[in-house]
Amino acid sequence: MSYQKYNPERGIPYTPRQSIILTPPDKTVMVVVAFLVTIGIISIFSASAPKCMEAGQNPAHFALFQLFFLVIGIIGMKFFINYDYKNLVVWTMPITIAVIVALILVAFTPLGVTVNESRRWLNIGFTNLQPSEFAKFAVVLLMSSAFYKNAKIRDASKWSVYFLPVLIMLGLIFKQPNLSMVILLGMTSLIIWLSAGGPLKLVITLGTAAFAFGVTMITTALNGLSFIIKPYQLTRITTWLNPEQYALTSGYQIIQALTAFATGNFWGVGFGNSKQKLYWLPESHTDFIYAVIGEELGWVGCILVIGLFWTLIHRGLIIASRCPDMYGKLLAVGITFSIGFQAFLNISVATSFLPATGVPLPFISYGGSSLMVSLWMIGVLLNISKKRVKKIRVKSNVRFL
Repeated sequence: MSYQKYNPERGIPYTPRQSIILTPPDKTVMVVVAFLVTIGIISIFSASAPKCMEAGQNPAHFALFQLFFLVIGIIGMKFFINYDYKNLVVWTMPITIAVIVALILVAFTPLGVTVNESRRWLNIGFTNLQPSEFAKFAVVLLMSSAFYKNAKIRDASKWSVYFLPVLIMLGLIFKQPNLSMVILLGMTSLIIWLSAGGPLKLVITLGTAAFAFGVTMITTALNGLSFIIKPYQLTRITTWLNPEQYALTSGYQIIQALTAFATGNFWGVGFGNSKQKLYWLPESHTDFIYAVIGEELGWVGCILVIGLFWTLIHRGLIIASRCPDMYGKLLAVGITFSIGFQAFLNISVATSFLPATGVPLPFISYGGSSLMVSLWMIGVLLNISKKRVKKIRVKSNVRFL
């Protein structure tokens, strides 16, 4: 069993009394992801079949497309499971540059595709990709690379190398516009920084300032004085506060989603028997697929999905705590938070806990970009879970007389 020497680029040193032991990937994470993906495929088929038949397509059209991206996602996940996560430091900038180029193509070239007044997709010929989903992986890599040595970086030349690309991505994604993804990426960066030892007082100060700024912007927007909050974003806020007042316009979708949950009750109406997906609930196979699950599988199905995500978050944090080096810890925390917080946002929107956003439910909502990136990040997390430090006792040859 060979010992590893200290390498400042790879985190903590390993003393002669320690050695790296490779264990199988975390089985709990693999089982949870398998359940989530399975629920996603059958839910997409159920929710999208009526829409496909109306368009004269195969009822399983969307489900088959999701299966195609699932295969690509699994291939990538398998690669990252066997690829040492420490080598990702070298690939951080190439991946980030590729994402930025894709975001620029979306924003400033005819390849950008606009859907529902949002220009978020890149036409690659046979399908559309959403580069902002790939930005999640890039941000986790950038922040982990920036802070795994020291969270209190004072030299601007060191942190700007990592922060500038993040700011560029946030600006391009905000232009789409996709405020929910900007919030997700910003929160992920903040959590990684805190996990690396960033000062909590500064975070509280910044959070308080951001909250005050947000309240001020919303208040001024309600009075027609804000130039930052766009009209559609203001409409989402006012609709969230009183959806019944906009029952036939902007509040229609959330009211139908709540109706789906109420119809599902405890046990649900049964798989395939949802009525809200029959043209009453828009985006039933994407952003509001959780409402279809609530109607068909009831309260039991909703709790099952929440429990699976909760288990994934719990295991992700355990993997982070057991990782022997800071870089792996930050990667695990960033991946876990990114997936968990995105799930929280989607479920909160579907249940009207938060204003409407365009964030898909990881592993479940229809969307090839989201599924692929989520599986790739899980592959990195599983690779981190294979690392362990085992202390080895050294026998002494000294004899006492």
